[in-house]
Amino acid sequence: MTVLPDPNAPPRPSAPSVIAELPPEVRPREKLLARGASALSDAELLAILLRTGLPGRPVLTLSRDVLDSCGGFRGLLRAPASSLAGAKGLGPAKRSTLLAILEIARRAFREALADGPVFESAEAVRDYLRLEYDDKRAECFAVMFLDIQHRLIALETLFHGTLSHTMVYPRDVVKRALTLDAAAVILVHNHPSGRTDPSPQDVQLTRAMIESLALIDVKVLDHFIVGVGQPASMTDLGLL
Repeated sequence: MTVLPDPNAPPRPSAPSVIAELPPEVRPREKLLARGASALSDAELLAILLRTGLPGRPVLTLSRDVLDSCGGFRGLLRAPASSLAGAKGLGPAKRSTLLAILEIARRAFREALADGPVFESAEAVRDYLRLEYDDKRAECFAVMFLDIQHRLIALETLFHGTLSHTMVYPRDVVKRALTLDAAAVILVHNHPSGRTDPSPQDVQLTRAMIESLALIDVKVLDHFIVGVGQPASMTDLGLL
């Protein structure tokens, strides 16, 4: 027997698709203001940025689905724009918001490193490098140029390579250091494979850089390798 719906019954409420339609006690924005950002889950933080969901798909559900499909915040921020474009519920406005948040974080770290000696906060250096190079799909080589007080002048990617290697020329690093009037440098390169242990080629390159830059009285302070987890420091590993 088929039971037909009662035509006189009130319509069933649909699931809320925007934060404003959620009960006040579970709205992420109100929760953040009352208890602080640390009290929010990853999905709640993302929901504040996304603001709206889809019909029948509340914003918190959308946020959880996006994080699950990307592998959390790290995967979301590493995901190329082309892959995010295909995610249901992430239109141009939402994608633009996520990209803007990432760039704000980069600039905040950059300003902090320009205001004082970079090694006053080693963790800030590592976090900054992860934001800049953790999402690269091909290997690249960069240099942090520092002034005489070891404040950041510029971080520049000087060489781009393939998935497994890149060609680096010490003379180009020397020329750029002279142009920027740098007193010291920190070398940086990424391993798209995710491994951060230095290869024999990495160690050889570092020594060549030290010798070349010493000719113009520029000191190599460290060489970081960016991959999965915290960037590896050759100084910490006793290789510098």
